[in-house]
Amino acid sequence: MTGPMEAIRNKCAQLDIPLLGVAPVERWDEEPFRPWVPPDFRPRNIYPEARSVVVIGLPVDLPVLETSPSIFYHELYHTVNRLLDEDAYRIALLLNEMGHPSIYTPRDGYGSLDVLKESPLAFFSHRHAAYLAGLGTFGVNNMLLTPRYGPRVRFTSILTSANLPADPVMEGDLCIKCMRCVRSCPAGALEEGDYPQQLTRKDRCTEHNMSLSRRFVHPCGICIKVCPVGADRTAFGRTDARIYEDGARFGEHHRAWEHVRAHGGKRA
Repeated sequence: MTGPMEAIRNKCAQLDIPLLGVAPVERWDEEPFRPWVPPDFRPRNIYPEARSVVVIGLPVDLPVLETSPSIFYHELYHTVNRLLDEDAYRIALLLNEMGHPSIYTPRDGYGSLDVLKESPLAFFSHRHAAYLAGLGTFGVNNMLLTPRYGPRVRFTSILTSANLPADPVMEGDLCIKCMRCVRSCPAGALEEGDYPQQLTRKDRCTEHNMSLSRRFVHPCGICIKVCPVGADRTAFGRTDARIYEDGARFGEHHRAWEHVRAHGGKRA
């Protein structure tokens, strides 16, 4: 008889989900660093029956992200979010059918950028869930870095009553402290320093994304574009960090990005 963990792995393979991790809810109470997730935002305070948190991740394709801000990345971002919500719902449904009451949580837990500006917190952090499920470590850009895709991943979570085998929290630090994200941030929302001592200026980040939203080309994504971490950079031939700055050497790429940016959204 197939157990719940094997069923989840099979479902992820069926849905082409490359990243999967599991964390027991007790890990949220251990506070591995500070500031940490406040008690009200932890799994059992959202779903009291929760015993395990299943985290899934889908990549954001680097060549599309490189066109940001653009309608191309805007559409990819929303496509990945939609797939994550649908896939997480299907996994929760699978567990429910197996007799393990479960709920999925939406990828973005806020109604609009206006709401996010007023209250810059979603009701559950998938980044912290992914960290506790062993999928990566935090970087200076406040994003979760993964070995395979760097920070170019979107996550969502399933809260389940099933007691599932946990994945170990990743040791070490994937971030190399190159500060490219800090230097490249168009909103000036990042500062040099280690996470979590240096946190994103969410007000600046949100304001910038609101300006992009009025042009129909949000989100920004620059800090995850320039991050050198991730095997996807090798896969897409993007290992030379000068590609985003040297328009003469990489003119073919820059012309392609500018072509995409010139269409589908309002001009700045």
